[in-house]
Amino acid sequence: MMPTVPEFLDQQSHDHHGGRATARPDGGRHSWRPYMTSLLTLVAVLALLLVLAALASPAYAQDGASTAVTDDQVNTIAQKLFCPVCENITLDTCGTAACEDWRYEIRLQLEAGMTEPQIVEDFVRRFGDRVVGTPLDPTLRAVSLVTPWLIIVAALVAVAYTLLRRKAVQPVTVVTENAQTDRYQDLFEQDIRGA
Repeated sequence: MMPTVPEFLDQQSHDHHGGRATARPDGGRHSWRPYMTSLLTLVAVLALLLVLAALASPAYAQDGASTAVTDDQVNTIAQKLFCPVCENITLDTCGTAACEDWRYEIRLQLEAGMTEPQIVEDFVRRFGDRVVGTPLDPTLRAVSLVTPWLIIVAALVAVAYTLLRRKAVQPVTVVTENAQTDRYQDLFEQDIRGA
């Protein structure tokens, strides 16, 4: 038969003193109530802490501290960044180890709560404007986008000017050539007639 808690505590007290009974003012009985009250209070506090921790975990996860990031979210940003190794290949299509590392880094930054512009700015800050293809600075971006068009327009203007100038000069040259050709032909015909 199993001893009750008071009997068990009395037995522990008896064993603790080397099998000798000790004289106590309560008639030899061990007072277990203060210990049991403390033990029950400790168990209740621990149970309350466990319940609070279990309730706080889902709330913490819902706040966005660690959210699940999909491949589509990563690829949306990776489409805007270029491979550091290959030329003119975006991160989402490149298969190099460097691009895989960058895509994983984008995933970690998204899980940390960073936004798309923050991630792109971070990559530009660390690796330069070459990762985005066009500079993020509005002035540099305008210059890099307008400069090729200005060069094309200047080349077309130069070609048109050259063609118009050549066309204007050409009739004068033709008239002079015809006059010289007629003179030489007249001299040739005189030589043939024997004059």
